[in-house]
Amino acid sequence: MSTLVQKYNIAGPRYTSYPTVPYWDLESFSGKAWRQTIIQSFKESNTTEGISLYIHLPFCEQMCTFCGCHKRITKCHDKEGPYINAVLKEWRLYCDLFSYRPRIKELHLGGGTPTFFSPENLRMLIDGIFNSAEKAEGSEFSFEGHPKNTTKDHLKTLFDLGFRRVSFGVQDYNEMVQKAINRIQPFENVKRVTEYARDIGYTSVGHDIIFGLPFQTLTHVEQTILKTKELMPDRLAFYSYAHVPWLKDNGQRGYLDADLPSGDEKRDQYEMGKRTLAKVGYKEIGMDHFALPSDNLFNSMESSTLHRNFMGYTASKTQLTPGLGVSSISDSWYAFVQNVKGLEEYYHLIENNIIPIYRGHILTEADQIIRQHILNLMCRFETTWYTQEEYFPELMDVLERLGEMESDRLVEISNNVLKVTAKGRPFIRNICMAFDVLLHKKAPDTRLFSLTI
Repeated sequence: MSTLVQKYNIAGPRYTSYPTVPYWDLESFSGKAWRQTIIQSFKESNTTEGISLYIHLPFCEQMCTFCGCHKRITKCHDKEGPYINAVLKEWRLYCDLFSYRPRIKELHLGGGTPTFFSPENLRMLIDGIFNSAEKAEGSEFSFEGHPKNTTKDHLKTLFDLGFRRVSFGVQDYNEMVQKAINRIQPFENVKRVTEYARDIGYTSVGHDIIFGLPFQTLTHVEQTILKTKELMPDRLAFYSYAHVPWLKDNGQRGYLDADLPSGDEKRDQYEMGKRTLAKVGYKEIGMDHFALPSDNLFNSMESSTLHRNFMGYTASKTQLTPGLGVSSISDSWYAFVQNVKGLEEYYHLIENNIIPIYRGHILTEADQIIRQHILNLMCRFETTWYTQEEYFPELMDVLERLGEMESDRLVEISNNVLKVTAKGRPFIRNICMAFDVLLHKKAPDTRLFSLTI
């Protein structure tokens, strides 16, 4: 495994979308074309699937130096009301494109720190969304909670509004690691909010754990997982730390590259963590995710309905996913767009009744086919090309690129079927890269992605 890590530990995307953001065709994109895809997708899917909605709440009271998300650091809570008002106006701009009231199947609050906002303001936000929408049958609402500031009132308020899933960012319980990433997170805080959520009635409580953090050792990761075992969250995200300090406004500068575990050490952390989670009772779900057999994410994997979008893994597919708030990414199935990242610019565009996008990509027919192959690999660890709808001109080039991975027994290819082996699962990003036609047509001139291992 050490030799394979050295061989395949290269920079690569995480494939929350295809094409990936750096390869969006900005020249042929237009806001008019984006709105047309929204209208088309809504007509095709609202009555059958419903739609998903992602809302980005960017405020945090302090900078966590491992975080690569878009955020605004402030302790000024009077920013909550104006931001919610702007998000609700953005939602109304989208609703103006719909021919009737949308049915929301999935709703996720991400950040930043959603629990920066008071329970009262979160209620105002969700009530405002459903002034113009209905809840779809079997809807699933979720949010990201910070164990430090999530209160029982937060959990109760959101539960009363229909939320049944919450995830808490743990990262690592070792004090030295926590100091390095500027996120002091006592186990007692996580225990308290986890028990609050279960007492209130949440059906899925998740924890996020990260390996590959500065000063983190194999023992630290093992101890964190064993502490997690005491609480047995329904889901676990077990992520590789993505070190991208060159990105603008990124806080990943509080330590040196030399303070990070090597590629081999990170792989050891992952393999040990995966073995430990299996012993505890968790099942591996797609890339970086684990769930108890009682959780619906596991059931969706078993029934082949698992889906992946900008919100991560979801238990069912929705075709249309508008993203609200600064930096949010939206997916109409036929196009992607990203909102402006500056708060002041976002407010200005909303005030002028303009959907606040600044870049996007209209998917070609080939893009849609390749995206489906990557989704198949990410969600089911296999893909096929039996039909013309699954074929694209560069497929033979892809299979040639996969030849060495086949020799290394990371994949098995026969009879128009590609299956990722158990040995190959840690290298799923590399396998998906073989399908990334745009990446191979033009390698990036600068550092864009984190290392795959």
